[in-house]
Amino acid sequence: MMLMKEFETKDSAFPVRAILYEDPTVTPKACILYFHGGGLLYGNAEDLPSLHLRTLTGAGYPVVSFEYPLAPAAKLDTILSSVTDSINHYLRHWEQYVPKKLPYILFGRSAGAYLCLIAAAHGNPDEKPAGVLSYYGYGFLCDNWFDSPSPYYQNLPAVSASCLDAVPQEIHCSGDLSTHYSVYVYARQTGNWKSLVYEGREKFFYLDYSLRTSDTLPCPLFAAHSTNDPDVPYSEFLALCEKYQPARFISAGNVHDFDRDEEAPETSRLLEETVKFLDEIIQS
Repeated sequence: MMLMKEFETKDSAFPVRAILYEDPTVTPKACILYFHGGGLLYGNAEDLPSLHLRTLTGAGYPVVSFEYPLAPAAKLDTILSSVTDSINHYLRHWEQYVPKKLPYILFGRSAGAYLCLIAAAHGNPDEKPAGVLSYYGYGFLCDNWFDSPSPYYQNLPAVSASCLDAVPQEIHCSGDLSTHYSVYVYARQTGNWKSLVYEGREKFFYLDYSLRTSDTLPCPLFAAHSTNDPDVPYSEFLALCEKYQPARFISAGNVHDFDRDEEAPETSRLLEETVKFLDEIIQS
């Protein structure tokens, strides 16, 4: 039995919308703090498929899905400050989330995984996470793919810069596919993605917003990726694995978010491996 509670992190420096998913019939072991994907340009808290939510909450891991400010209205410094703020809101007000104080796991898919990795490596939460789950995440460890035109997106109908006029100019934390996805396609077709999410010197992008200078993470890592991912190259996953030696799940396919198919046996296997990883790090 899964219950859902929606609220706002009112006591935080940057209040955002959050959704708590829990199974009250199961004793919780740790709390998962989830951040959605969308290239930092689109998405919202209702991002995780129901199979993921049922599996995780049923295994004793309540899930809190947080929203965060979206680019280009917000840049990476603001986005990551919000992510750290949400983590600390859980740590400082845990009674709003769970019946007793529990360790927390950072979980993200794609850009959300990137935010979790950077928050773990460079952020300053009150307490370190017990683990990180990265589904097709990245750390800008490999050159060129993120700041040059993407062959995959260039095969889609061309999107002009006028798409930027359709999204709010003020800070906002939710972006529908109907209005915001075109901005991501435009960014990847033109190679302007980095310039939409970051303003500053090149040097500080790699120092502060990539994993290139982080030799270790403060906790165990689980990483999943597909071998022919058309969005985030497999080379990013290999670089992540070489650097941090995570537990890993590899899909032999050509879909970025390969776990979106809830009927696929591979999705069930991924979630089984995820729960196994969580049980191991929580019990250790």
